[in-house]
Amino acid sequence: MKKLILITLISVFVVTSCNQKSKTEKDISTYYLIRHAEKDRTDSTNRNPNLTDVGLVRAENWAKHFEDLKFDAIYSTDYNRTKQTALPTAKANNLEIVFYNPSDLQVEAFIEKTKGKTVLIVGHSNTTPKFANSLLGESKYDDMADNNNASLYKVTISKNGKTSEVLVVN
Repeated sequence: MKKLILITLISVFVVTSCNQKSKTEKDISTYYLIRHAEKDRTDSTNRNPNLTDVGLVRAENWAKHFEDLKFDAIYSTDYNRTKQTALPTAKANNLEIVFYNPSDLQVEAFIEKTKGKTVLIVGHSNTTPKFANSLLGESKYDDMADNNNASLYKVTISKNGKTSEVLVVN
């Protein structure tokens, strides 16, 4: 009888601990923000160019870089170059790309919608740092250099606060 009570108490403790851990993990939101890969610049009048061959390789390399992550959602602006950058990672995660308008971020609603999730966001040299700043609630990052297609912004939001870092991934 004592063994049964002991086993029951241990089981209750383990289940409770697991549930608390799950709740904690659900409270952490992680956002990975990248700029689109190299775009075709041969026609300066084309406002919606595709990626170059180098850009297509970089898009595949992003998917490889993220292969150990399980994304819950992938967001992109509705331009050829951003969609083509997001596509390999979206395919690897069996996800549809969700489009967002960088001119109408509604960041509080976005944070609430993606709470506890791991999200990739693909944007542009000006919208990527702007989105990171909006998530952080501060003006921390300036626009990216026009030739910078390798920076990765990581923003984490938890009950303990907000953190961020920028990595360069080649």
